[in-house]
Amino acid sequence: MYFEIFVALRYLSARKGQAFISVISWISVAGVALGVGSLIVVMGVMNGFTTDLRDKIIGVSAHAILFSVQPLFQEEARQAALLETPGVTGATPFIYSELMISSPAGVKGVVLRGIDPATAPRVLGALGRLVEGSVEDLAAPEGLPGIIVGKDMAARLRLHTGSRVNLLSPSGQQSSAGFNPRIKAFRVAGIFSIGLYEYDSSLVFVELDAARALLGWPGGRITGIEIAVRDVYKADTIAEDAVARIGPEQFYARTWMTMNSNLFAALQLEKSAMAVILVLVVLVGSFSIVTALVMLVMEKTRDIAVLMSMGAGRRAIRNIFIIQGLLIGLMGTGLGTVLGVGASLILGKYKIIELPPGVYSLDYMPVLLHTSDIVLTILCAMLLCFLATLYPSRQASRLEPVDALRHE
Repeated sequence: MYFEIFVALRYLSARKGQAFISVISWISVAGVALGVGSLIVVMGVMNGFTTDLRDKIIGVSAHAILFSVQPLFQEEARQAALLETPGVTGATPFIYSELMISSPAGVKGVVLRGIDPATAPRVLGALGRLVEGSVEDLAAPEGLPGIIVGKDMAARLRLHTGSRVNLLSPSGQQSSAGFNPRIKAFRVAGIFSIGLYEYDSSLVFVELDAARALLGWPGGRITGIEIAVRDVYKADTIAEDAVARIGPEQFYARTWMTMNSNLFAALQLEKSAMAVILVLVVLVGSFSIVTALVMLVMEKTRDIAVLMSMGAGRRAIRNIFIIQGLLIGLMGTGLGTVLGVGASLILGKYKIIELPPGVYSLDYMPVLLHTSDIVLTILCAMLLCFLATLYPSRQASRLEPVDALRHE
């Protein structure tokens, strides 16, 4: 094998009269490098967008939600059993409803989330992204109950910490004067910013007892239980174990993956489509390798005949050109990997590419590199380069020394 490597390296170096073949070889290297580098950067950007969107969605709705088929009431024993489930890191009860919020600046429909200020921060990441106020201010011992609103809602209704708002619940009472909706005053205790407009503009948090009083629910009643898990990609398995602990006949679970399956499936499809497009760029580079090797075989016909006359077998001749093509692919793949990883690290660290505010959930282009994606890209590029060497090397090994030397 050392003989084949030596000859392949000699053929790679440009000699007098072979400069054109050398130029084609370097074009092949550049083509493979461009495809590999672009693929690594695009995969990193898609991973960054997906991870950022996942974290923001999970920060609002937890990793898994346990619902009951019957009216559910808060029980400490049930919550303690959930915390004993392997993989569960937190559990908190919640209330969900839709109602109206009003202030002197306007009226808006909102999604109400009743939470437990003591346990919710360990489950909901949104409560850790307050730009004003604190979660502890929700359960004020005196005065109006607290409410936490989104940044965009606060801007629209001109709210700040300490502002007074009214929540109107449609579940009112029928009286002789007609239908009377429940209206309750709240004090803005905090403002959060998730980065997703649909949440920042329509989600509010209040304390559990305040939510029950507004909706007219009996004491202790809740909508369900939210849990946080250690591995978010095993949320479905952990949720099934949690349901089995507290009663599979009464509860059913929904995870962040099932509730947002269409969105993440679309992101995965977009990532796959971009990967296929950029693999085609690598394929174009590999075609250049075919061209370079075919021209080299035509140029080295006499050398091949001499080597075979001196005892080199057809397998050795085939290996020479396979190794040469693989060396071109290896240089292109290595250069592309360095350029792709370097560009990704620079984009992620210095945030060079800014995104228009209000259009995306980020103000800069996120980049997250996965080792598995880089390894898969390298293997795919090398496989294409190897396949590109098969035809030229096969043609070179089929030359007959007598026929090749007859025309010299």
